[in-house]
Amino acid sequence: MVDATTRFFESLNRRDHEPLLDKAAGTLRFDLHEGAQTTHWLLRVDRGKLTVNQEDREADTVIGTTPALFEEMAAGRENGLAALLRGDMTVTGDARLVVQIERIFPGSPDAQGPRRLQHREVR
Repeated sequence: MVDATTRFFESLNRRDHEPLLDKAAGTLRFDLHEGAQTTHWLLRVDRGKLTVNQEDREADTVIGTTPALFEEMAAGRENGLAALLRGDMTVTGDARLVVQIERIFPGSPDAQGPRRLQHREVR
């Protein structure tokens, strides 16, 4: 069974172009820490073109959190910016990329706004 985190990153990698990120460019590395083990996901954004792999490389922005919290974010049950403000997530580097990338995470299953509707169409 594939978890929400893996599905999220695989879906990003399958997209040819993400219009919500047309003005974004840079690399983000997601470091998911659980005890002594860290899983890395590297996301490259180039004006809407996305590529994902699991390399532990330098990135413009590094986001650190637990696998459990990221799983909630990938499933749309948690908001990344709220987690950051609570101190449940760390960011080093270019924080503007965090704000831009937040757009591609699924919204709350209870949301009725345009963001939720757009993610329903993508799936």
